[in-house]
Amino acid sequence: MLDLNVYNNMAPKKGRLLITEPFLEGEYFQRAVILLCEHNEEGSFGFVLNNYVEIGLDKFEGIPEFKTRIGTGGPVSTKNLYYIHTLGEKLKGSLQIHENLYAGGDFEQLKDMMAHGQVEEKQIRFFLGYSGWVEKQLEGELKHNSWLVADIKSVDDIMDSSYENIWNDYMKDQGGKYKAFSHFPKNPALN
Repeated sequence: MLDLNVYNNMAPKKGRLLITEPFLEGEYFQRAVILLCEHNEEGSFGFVLNNYVEIGLDKFEGIPEFKTRIGTGGPVSTKNLYYIHTLGEKLKGSLQIHENLYAGGDFEQLKDMMAHGQVEEKQIRFFLGYSGWVEKQLEGELKHNSWLVADIKSVDDIMDSSYENIWNDYMKDQGGKYKAFSHFPKNPALN
């Protein structure tokens, strides 16, 4: 396993990103970028930003027609729909996770806003499931170099569900050896 955090001493916290090491495999986390929505002494949760399902919101009863791409947020509660948004306090009950970036909020109000054209595609992202860690689990994974922690460069990056190269770009932006990691093939045998 590569030592990702030799030069990166950034700690995980709400509003930061987790970037997987280049050779981590698995359905949910291979070359994943995860937005941390909460990180405290009880644990952490967030959403994988660059993994998607091939279904639309029309598969969910009671949700107005809305063109969007649904992400696979992680392996926990995969039958539940979650969302992040830039609607701010217009959506009651939202949890601020970064400047102009929120999670959750009143779902009935959100559906009403969507039905009345008050929400644009770039203002909201939906996920099936989430990524979660119990107390001290994420810190243990960081010690084993499974993740690199990074700051968000732009909320627009986070809200853009068509941003296919987010893992490569954020890895490259870390500089030094991380830039080289961004060019590693998914399967090292193909190198």
